[in-house]
Amino acid sequence: MPKINLICKARLKKYFSITEKALKIAKKKINHKREQEAKEILEMASAYLNDAKYFQEKGDYVNSFACLNYAHGWLDSGSRLGIFNVKDENLFTIP
Repeated sequence: MPKINLICKARLKKYFSITEKALKIAKKKINHKREQEAKEILEMASAYLNDAKYFQEKGDYVNSFACLNYAHGWLDSGSRLGIFNVKDENLFTIP
């Protein structure tokens, strides 16, 4: 498999789409026994997603991509901990 060491517009577009879709689903699939934790995770994921957009607009694709990974990492942690009742293993790391 060839090594990819470039972050281009197409790659950013792909991962923005994945993370935005996962965030939308997580917002609808909150474990109501853990609403406060869900709120905190969603705030962090949203903040990192906004940062990713900011860096993308500045042409800083490396930091944009990093922020997308942090955003999605927050969502994955919520899914692993049962804070979000999600089943899509293509979007989330699920137990």
